[in-house]
Amino acid sequence: QVQLVESGGGLVQAGGSLRLSCAASGRTFSSYAMGWFRQAPGKEREFVATISWSGGSTYYADSVKGRFTISRDNAKNTVYPQMNSLKPEDTAVYYCAADLWGVQTIVSTAYDYWGQGTQVTVSS
Repeated sequence: QVQLVESGGGLVQAGGSLRLSCAASGRTFSSYAMGWFRQAPGKEREFVATISWSGGSTYYADSVKGRFTISRDNAKNTVYPQMNSLKPEDTAVYYCAADLWGVQTIVSTAYDYWGQGTQVTVSS
């Protein structure tokens, strides 16, 4: 069983920054590919970013490319999306997810475990 706990969400003005965290349980965190998704009210969950088990490979949705950076610290079992130049349209609940097979993917159904989500609200 893997538990994922997100933190770092909150209210920020447009143009501001937030750094989310996702802490994972499990002794084999360093073998997981990790993903971040978000869901705005009335919309489907959408892919944001993914990072490989080593951190050497990252991939971003076009909507966040150049503004968001995802990183991980395997010694701390934690993955961090740094979100800069935030826009009101970034407002959503942000979820981290783990793929235990180490497969990077933008497909949400491929992930094995999910966190409970953290709210990010960007005011204009």
